[in-house]
Amino acid sequence: MNVGRSLRQIAQTLGCHSSTISRELKRNSQPDGYCPEQAQKASDKRRQKADKASKRAVSLVQWVRNLLEDEWSPEQIAGVIKRIGSLQVSHQWIYQMIYRDKAAGGDLWKCCRLPERRRYQRHLAKSAGLGKIPDRVGIEHRPAEVEQRLWIGDWEGDTVLKGHKESGLATLVDRRTGYLQAALLPEVKASLTADAIIRLLRPLRGAVKTLTLDNGSELEFAEHRRIGKAVTASTYFCDPYRSSQRGTNENTVSAPPTPS
Repeated sequence: MNVGRSLRQIAQTLGCHSSTISRELKRNSQPDGYCPEQAQKASDKRRQKADKASKRAVSLVQWVRNLLEDEWSPEQIAGVIKRIGSLQVSHQWIYQMIYRDKAAGGDLWKCCRLPERRRYQRHLAKSAGLGKIPDRVGIEHRPAEVEQRLWIGDWEGDTVLKGHKESGLATLVDRRTGYLQAALLPEVKASLTADAIIRLLRPLRGAVKTLTLDNGSELEFAEHRRIGKAVTASTYFCDPYRSSQRGTNENTVSAPPTPS
């Protein structure tokens, strides 16, 4: 029934923006006007045909679930799916899947490295190593050219921990070539991590320009100055809980099975 209200008045009543009402009318109005029932049917039909529907395929959801249970991060899973070239599933979509599972009483959230996803709050910076790593230089100071992957020599580093951090691996990946190097860490300590990285990069001394590192909960990269001096490279650190800033390393360290 037409009561003669403006778009702004309708938006105020419904608690949304007037542009939302305008788009709804433009998208779902019929020649004889706007009908809520017809609009809902049109919306349902479009959603059935949308690509997003295929993202909820049972096989895909189960594959993602299996990787999460194997302690893969949503960022790693989304990166590998992109490389496979199938559906483009974002890490945000995977987080939403985890939230829906938790709301339904599931325990998939317990597989996450962080029990609840936290969006880089400043108060988490201290626990991520900021203020504890001596002479830490943030990624915002890294030369912008590194993002373009124009040359060999810009490396990303991280550690892969075994069990309750009793041992692990130091991993290094060149951003340009994807070349991966790794060294065993019998114990996760800053001195041993620095020794391992120097041992890996020293033979490539002429092909090491920058090294972008994770902050590390164990401060395993605290001796970054010694590393930089030994291999003649500048070292930078990602923002807290921003593994995507080391995406090459995150997505190269290992590869999951192809989904069936």
